[in-house]
Amino acid sequence: MTGGAETPTARMRKRLHRVRTSVRKAGVDYFRGDGSDWLALTALLLAVPALAFGTVANPEWCDPAALVLPIVAGGLLLRPASLLGLYAASAAALIVESATLDDPGSHGADRVTPGTILVVAAVGFLGLLIAQFRSRVGVPWRRGGTMLFDLRERIRVQSKLPKLPRGWHREMALRPAGGQSFSGDFVVAGRTNGGRTLEVVLTDVSGKGMDAASRALLLSGAFGGLLGSLPPPQFLPAANAYLLRQDWDEGFATSVHLVLDLDSGDYELLSAGHLPGLQLSAGTGRWEEKAAEGPLLGVYDGARFDPVKGTLRPGDVLMLFTDGLVETAERDLTEGMDRLTGEADRYVTSGFHGAAWHLIEAVAKDVNDDRALLLICRD
Repeated sequence: MTGGAETPTARMRKRLHRVRTSVRKAGVDYFRGDGSDWLALTALLLAVPALAFGTVANPEWCDPAALVLPIVAGGLLLRPASLLGLYAASAAALIVESATLDDPGSHGADRVTPGTILVVAAVGFLGLLIAQFRSRVGVPWRRGGTMLFDLRERIRVQSKLPKLPRGWHREMALRPAGGQSFSGDFVVAGRTNGGRTLEVVLTDVSGKGMDAASRALLLSGAFGGLLGSLPPPQFLPAANAYLLRQDWDEGFATSVHLVLDLDSGDYELLSAGHLPGLQLSAGTGRWEEKAAEGPLLGVYDGARFDPVKGTLRPGDVLMLFTDGLVETAERDLTEGMDRLTGEADRYVTSGFHGAAWHLIEAVAKDVNDDRALLLICRD
């Protein structure tokens, strides 16, 4: 036999060793998991025979269908492997209950009906689906709500507008579709150039509500990192390239980038397929559209974004918003913008303080779409 050859016995030993190692590793990983899983499993395994004993001893007070209680708790608390052990114990308890209560000498005869078995089985199947979903996501149910709250707060913090110097007022309101906590509309903002420039990016991700929230969270973090790190003309091209790299099935977004000189009031507005901004001139009392040219983000590489320029003089107001505020199935864009400016005229005398949220309420309160409104006012 040559030195490099292996006998069938040696190969078999290696295979058995690999299998044992894999099983041992899986067992160690399982037992080293969340200790509360084992605590919950032990408690539920003790609850199953206790319920079965209570049903057999006093069927008038404890119904066989009570076994759904540990099954529901197991679906929320346990991993799928532990849950199957709980199901086996529950099935055994149901068999014991059925055999005992169906005994002609038992005063609780015919208590375990096919309907009871069907209810327990259906709840068990639903619990297994929930456990498999939690296992795939990797988030315990106890932490899921906390994580969603943290994500919502992170989006809110990222959308917070910076303080402006004396003579300027800013405010923003964002309302998700359907009263949800997450939105596909978001804002990132910051003061750059030594604090002399305000940069604000308002973005509307494709989709709405929870469907767009995960993409909005990812993009808001990325856009927040790009803002101020690049010269303003390079922001939207970089954002477009980033979105293209994600290769999402529904991966486009509209965005508008405001670059405002807080000393002079001069600004540039760059748009990626977004609605035009509206500027109120204090001298004429009229609203003027500020429409910049540029394609949607995430459509094709090498896109160009041409700015439109303007100046905010004392008393002027610049309003940026997403399409959910002005465009619905019942009204077109022009009608929606006319209604928005008509409502906004009512806040001229008050300097638009507190106007953003009230404008959304007045114009698009019941619209099933994400809505965002940004106001920049020069006092």
